[in-house]
Amino acid sequence: QVQLVESGGGLVQPGGSLRLSCAASGFTVSTYVMMWYRQAPGKEREWVASITSALVTNYADSVKGRFTISRDNGKNTLYLQMNNLKPEDSAVYYCYARRFDYYWGQGTQVTVSS
Repeated sequence: QVQLVESGGGLVQPGGSLRLSCAASGFTVSTYVMMWYRQAPGKEREWVASITSALVTNYADSVKGRFTISRDNGKNTLYLQMNNLKPEDSAVYYCYARRFDYYWGQGTQVTVSS
């Protein structure tokens, strides 16, 4: 059974940091394109970052230089290190896996507020 379980969200002050985790089961993250998306209230879900099987990473302009996507093959887990967080980063963050099939996690809430 395929599962993606995100964790690590929470409330943080502007300028703070959080690290999101996405634990995968039922497939191997290193063989998929893994991505992070986010969705703020009243807005469409937007792509944040991706990492390929070859470890090529890409970022949305809004997070470039502040967020880092990575994975741990031994733990079969995807990460998103988020630094210098801004209020506009507040959203539910979703993990997404894509190859010939695709899977979504259930999301984790990130709130950036003083």
